[in-house]
Amino acid sequence: MSEKSEQTGDGGAANRRIFSGMQPSGEAHLGNYLGALRQWVKLQDDHECFFCVVDQHAITGDFSPDELPARILDLAVSFLAVGLDPEESTIFVQSDVPEHTELAWLLNAVTPVGNLERMTQYKDKSANMESIPAGLLNYPILQAADILLYRAGAVPVGEDQLQHLELTREIARKWNSRFGDLFPEPQAIRGGAGRILGLDGKAKMSKSLGNTVGILAEPPEIWDRVRTAVTDPQRVRRDDPGRPEVCNVFTLHKHFTDPELIPDIESQCRGGTRGGVDCKRILADSIDEHFQEARERAADLHARPGRIQEILEAGAQRARAEARETMNQVRERMGMTWRAAVGSGRSAAT
Repeated sequence: MSEKSEQTGDGGAANRRIFSGMQPSGEAHLGNYLGALRQWVKLQDDHECFFCVVDQHAITGDFSPDELPARILDLAVSFLAVGLDPEESTIFVQSDVPEHTELAWLLNAVTPVGNLERMTQYKDKSANMESIPAGLLNYPILQAADILLYRAGAVPVGEDQLQHLELTREIARKWNSRFGDLFPEPQAIRGGAGRILGLDGKAKMSKSLGNTVGILAEPPEIWDRVRTAVTDPQRVRRDDPGRPEVCNVFTLHKHFTDPELIPDIESQCRGGTRGGVDCKRILADSIDEHFQEARERAADLHARPGRIQEILEAGAQRARAEARETMNQVRERMGMTWRAAVGSGRSAAT
């Protein structure tokens, strides 16, 4: 293990190994960027990072086998377009490293069913199902395997994943207690964006809800989406005073618009001297400018599909090397070493 990945007793951020993944729903959107990708790009500068397209998680819900391959590639392009560097970070597809599912199965040995049934996401997603797939219940075990396979000391997470990360810590604790210390109990790295509401101002940003914008969208599409965004519901006329603190458009301005313009936007909102349409136009232009370089990188990658494949295969190769090292120790400690017994002449009978 490299010096960069060694764990420290005080949890020092400068030398912790990080793992994080994202489901392949295609091109990343503003919620993915604000909630994860922006932070990932910053973290790769002084951490050893493993970033994964978690396609095996995606099959626990409704999905199309015909569409999944393209969605995997589109998400990988989004990773690279926003600035993840394959020379600095290990970028790969989960199913290219079979040790993820092997470790997940072995972690079933120490994970109580009751803990899985208490997961809020499980209860929410299974509430209206007549037949609940086992994969939905065991989803957090695969998440734990993703993280523990690389012995990551920290994981960037949003509010909705904190419960799953705590379960990962408990699984690591139980396994270590029974089979010997191997896995660190990963700490959460909290992002500064908070909960990102969609353009509807009500629900979390989601491609399925149609309340977000793709990070690689062209200017006309950006405006087509942003112009539908909900502002302060109290404002009825253009010259009504607004409340920036409750306006979702203003919240997005703070993430994408030139900071020097923010005081003026806030002042004119409060004074009712700038209408909502004008405010949204500024936001659309800011989003367009913010992702201009990302669109250019994505266009270059799409023109060279062999480069995308090369990056993902190289990442998988590096990930498999780390995964094999971990699994060799896991198998040995869990007694899956029958060849050693043959060599020693020992058997169950003796």
